Amino acid sequence: MNHHLAILKKPYLDAILAGHKTIESRLYQTKQKWLSQISKGDKIFLKVSSGPVIATVIVDKVKYYENLTAGQILEMQKQYNQQILGDEQYWREKINSKCGVLVWLKDVQPIPHRFIKKFDWRAWVVLTPKENFGLLVSK
Repeated sequence: MNHHLAILKKPYLDAILAGHKTIESRLYQTKQKWLSQISKGDKIFLKVSSGPVIATVIVDKVKYYENLTAGQILEMQKQYNQQILGDEQYWREKINSKCGVLVWLKDVQPIPHRFIKKFDWRAWVVLTPKENFGLLVSK
């Protein structure tokens, strides 16, 4: 089982906490090595963009995509957007994506807010013993 840190904009994170957003989508124009490291049963720490880590979720299901076309992106939007909750701008920005992942979320657990020292641009990090921002340390 892997542990992950996902950074989300507040409206999306609030929708996950409320149980309205049950799929997290990550779509990219170039292949991201970490996409293949997400598996059912993994734990994800959820962090507000420019804010604290406020919740955890468990990965219920994962669907990987490679060599995506605009048509497949539109079909993904049609099939899953009620669970992804992407607005029109999100889908416009992602229409040329070539790879990605859909992550079904379950067991959302709010946690005491924790500020971490993370200063890079990555919006998703697979946590390791060396790089875990203190999140894997039991207190």
